[in-house]
Amino acid sequence: MRITKLFIVWMLLMPANIFSQASGDTIVYHHGMGGSQYDYRIPSLVTTQKGTLLAFAERRVGLGDHAQNDIVLRRSLDGGKTWDPIQVIADYGKNSLNDPVAVVLNNGRILLIFQEFPYGIHSRSNGWIQIADEGYDGPRNTHSWLVYSDNDGVTWSRPRDITHLIRPHDMIAVGSPGIGIQLKHGKYKGRVIIPLYFTQKITDDIRGWTNGVAWSDDNGVSWKISNDIHREGMTGYGNEAQVAELSDGSILLVARNQGGDHRQVSVSRDGGRIWSNMKVDTGLPGIACQGSLLRYEEKDGGEGLILQASPANTKARDHGVVRMSDDDGKTWKYARTIVPGFFAYSCMTVLPGGEIGLLYEADRYQTIRFRKFTTDWVKAGDKE
Repeated sequence: MRITKLFIVWMLLMPANIFSQASGDTIVYHHGMGGSQYDYRIPSLVTTQKGTLLAFAERRVGLGDHAQNDIVLRRSLDGGKTWDPIQVIADYGKNSLNDPVAVVLNNGRILLIFQEFPYGIHSRSNGWIQIADEGYDGPRNTHSWLVYSDNDGVTWSRPRDITHLIRPHDMIAVGSPGIGIQLKHGKYKGRVIIPLYFTQKITDDIRGWTNGVAWSDDNGVSWKISNDIHREGMTGYGNEAQVAELSDGSILLVARNQGGDHRQVSVSRDGGRIWSNMKVDTGLPGIACQGSLLRYEEKDGGEGLILQASPANTKARDHGVVRMSDDDGKTWKYARTIVPGFFAYSCMTVLPGGEIGLLYEADRYQTIRFRKFTTDWVKAGDKE
């Protein structure tokens, strides 16, 4: 109730056109869509092999992370111009479903993984909400679920519990929203990689995090998890992460820095099993917030580009910037502001025509918007 009253006051103070579209934007989700109680957060965006866009999100009763969240989907058959009605992928009643992460496989199947928190239980204590326990089968344990679609996202399989496969017993939660990848090059070609951060319960009031990945060599039937990524000498914890394949088949992981003002990065050269010690990437400044990461293969046969999008302001979730690297993430040569104002969680995908699609949280979490841009547009921005 308090959030609703604050939102009404906020709306009275904001301009009347708060939900109007910025240039080139389409509003995919907005506060009150499907019911006045609903808010939408945590975007995930993929392009299917048929060229359909799938925009996943959490539908919440209020803005809290633990708000009886459902996992929902909207599909676009025309490159993001229009979107089909909301499709509910998973609704577990009062339990909270979090962190949708999707990946399109080479065989056309779409995998979607999400996390379940029992009602009143989350990854931290906050008022009446209590922190989860270690283990798998108790009333205060979290669960990880996998669903898939073989018909372009029209229908989905029954959920399959994969908790034991991707979460160690001594961690209370796991997950990372956005997208996964399937490797295209090298010894581990075809391996599916899902980025993760693990939450450890230190006391009822203190938690910590480590990063890793889950991988599958059989299109999501079985899973293994990597080592915890070491962080010796680091300030802050790695948190929500995304991954991208590099030109030699290695994998780059870029993580939210919980307690620092630049993102943390690590590289695996053995298909995701072992990762280098985390280091701060001084080319990726910003506040603690999820960010998106994407590999873009140039049509001229070049080695490819790595794109990263996140808020660049180190004091607030503000000033959304797309950065681009032409040397496998060693440096970020190009940067361009894509949203000068509020900008929070985001997800990118390569569109059928070669443009980049961006799904991002805007308007102080009151909308999730979609827009397109090109790599040439990014290159025309400020060079760093």
